[in-house]
Amino acid sequence: MITIPAIKWIVLALAVLMYLFVIIFQEKKVVFTTAAAVIIFVLAILTFCTSNEVFPRHQNQAMLIQYVLFNLINWNVLMIYVGSMIIAALFIYSKVPARIADGLVAVSPSTGIAVILILAMTGIISIFVENVATVLVMAPIALSLSKKIKLNPVPFLIGLAVMSNLEGTATLVGDPPSMIFASYAGYNFNDFFFKFGKPSIFFIVQTGLVAGCIFFYCIFGRVKEKAPVEKGNVISYFPFILLLTMIFGLAAISFFSTELGYSSGLFVLALGIIGLFWYRFSQKKTRAEVWTLVKELDWETIFFLIGIFVVVGAISDIGLLDDFAAFLGKVTNGSKIAGFILILLFSVLISGFVDNVPYIIVMLPVAGTLATNLGIAKELYMFALLIGSCLGGNLTPFGASANVVAMGILKKEDHPVNFSGFLKIGAPFTLITTGAAALILWLIWA
Repeated sequence: MITIPAIKWIVLALAVLMYLFVIIFQEKKVVFTTAAAVIIFVLAILTFCTSNEVFPRHQNQAMLIQYVLFNLINWNVLMIYVGSMIIAALFIYSKVPARIADGLVAVSPSTGIAVILILAMTGIISIFVENVATVLVMAPIALSLSKKIKLNPVPFLIGLAVMSNLEGTATLVGDPPSMIFASYAGYNFNDFFFKFGKPSIFFIVQTGLVAGCIFFYCIFGRVKEKAPVEKGNVISYFPFILLLTMIFGLAAISFFSTELGYSSGLFVLALGIIGLFWYRFSQKKTRAEVWTLVKELDWETIFFLIGIFVVVGAISDIGLLDDFAAFLGKVTNGSKIAGFILILLFSVLISGFVDNVPYIIVMLPVAGTLATNLGIAKELYMFALLIGSCLGGNLTPFGASANVVAMGILKKEDHPVNFSGFLKIGAPFTLITTGAAALILWLIWA
């Protein structure tokens, strides 16, 4: 019989190896997470008749397989992500964001103010649209405006990336970490705005947005000249209507259900499918063009999440996360503020260099258990985890996918930026926005 301590060491070693390979070979991360998930699944089957401790509490192997497929793998989160990605792609295709940006330039008293408004708009769009997609749609606008007034595009493009990362965690549909958090904490769409009568993560993140705008005003506020505006034509407002329907629909579903269930995922996925039919028939696109749009969605993250769900489920079920929470409790010596600072700073540093999705999946139960052990609201530590890991991605040029995309665009435009060049903007922006959001979080939830 395989003992429980032995199972723990095997799963822990496998998880550590998986994370190590994901960090070193990021372009192959799906291969390593999938392999780790398959190994753990096989291990669970092989040990079922003896120890039954990889995924305990199941009467037979059929129940074990069902548990892995439908309990550990969160299909609701995956459906929300796929549906929202389709709507985001169509929203970009519609050219509505470009039209809004042109309007901001037209009404701004100076181009410097227009740049700040465009950066704020980038953050707001990123609340509902995936970060990389947001940067891709806003980058041509930023480059065009920079050329018109002979402005260095480097801080502008970096600004697009960090502002999109900042707002990605504000709502349930903003980014995978938000969806993962909602699944773990039992949050619905409306809970991101208010929870237990208190302002929730949305308003805490907006504090960071205000601080970020002030930071960029210090950079662009000196640009006084007015840039000419050439308003482009909008292809259609239908994707924008789909986006609004998704937002208000998720809010309505939240009123009728305290948990995500499958209703949210099915609703968003259905909207995405409607959007594809509109794209195919109303826009007279060929099946090949529709397939290209679908194929170019971020499927890598989908399969990456599936593997991570299984691996972290095993880690949780055998008690490793509880063990880690107990260890952190000893390190902080029962101090509420020490635990808060530790989670916040550790999250910033880790997310500055590695993907925050697997980190958040692992650490959410740890943060929640640590808070429970200290007798405080779990939101204090879970929100600190979200803020640190999502805003921490702004620290380095490879801390988030949006940063990598922005650096690639700048290099293509003959404005290459090295590590230290990005750090000059990313580091102070991260410190200022994280500090502002953390202060408000502490004042509200401590």
